[in-house]
Amino acid sequence: MTRRSLLAATLAATALPVEAAPIRGVWRDAARNRDIPVLTRLPAAPGPRPLVIVSHGLGGSREGLGYLGQGLAEAGFVALHLQHAGTDDAIWRGGGNLAMAAAALDANNAAARLLDGVFAVEEVTRRARLSGDPLAGRVDLSRLAVAGHSYGAWTVQHLLGQRLPGGERGLPVPERRLKAGVALSPSPPRGLPPGTAFARVTAPILHVTGTQDSGYIEGASPADREIPFRASTAPAALAVLNGAGHAAFADEEAAGPRWSEPTYHPRTAALAVLFLRTVLEGDVEARAVLVGGAREVLGAGDRLEVRGL
Repeated sequence: MTRRSLLAATLAATALPVEAAPIRGVWRDAARNRDIPVLTRLPAAPGPRPLVIVSHGLGGSREGLGYLGQGLAEAGFVALHLQHAGTDDAIWRGGGNLAMAAAALDANNAAARLLDGVFAVEEVTRRARLSGDPLAGRVDLSRLAVAGHSYGAWTVQHLLGQRLPGGERGLPVPERRLKAGVALSPSPPRGLPPGTAFARVTAPILHVTGTQDSGYIEGASPADREIPFRASTAPAALAVLNGAGHAAFADEEAAGPRWSEPTYHPRTAALAVLFLRTVLEGDVEARAVLVGGAREVLGAGDRLEVRGL
């Protein structure tokens, strides 16, 4: 089998059709008096499947990262997109860049994101066992993962064990029921040495960034985006896409063309599918593609590093 046919087999062999339309709803966290808009994409085939929680970046929404959710659903994963009030699209619709910066620096918003993630795990667990719910019988609760872009990547990293400066202060993290992560535009640690910040991360994480992936609010450089991969010793992969900027991964159509430009979407989704099939499903063909450098997925000037898979 050639490398190209191996890749095609890996991406297509277990690909499933997707139900006709995403399911939109609002989940209520009564303990926090908080509503969480959600969008769920289900494979059409029945049966319990791995589920990936998807977390948007600053100023995003449950509609964002659509290419990732669609790609995951087509590959047989359940994709559950969350919308985080306080850091969603309402801030730029109402206040512009200053409101965005204020939202990003508000520690209450950071805590709310992490609690949204923990609540989502709890609610998925409940709904997967609730007769008549769309998730009933559709989720393999032993294979849960989380993915996100920018602030969503920050959410991924901390749900999976990155330490918060000053301690967790009662937050129920890390969330050990999450077994893997996908961090698009990973966030470097603030307030702690990188080795300390990532020392307790044990779940495998795919980090995807770009050679132009700078952040104007947190001031992260493209080189900074590689720190979470290099500071951790857990199994992981790092993909650096040539020419990709920060907006390349967002897929937030409402924010304008720059935030939904699709050049890097197919290869990002393909890498996520290969990675999650490797770590959640034990797919030996997907692993072979990743360990071999995924050259059929990557473009000219892209690079991929794999550790411990």
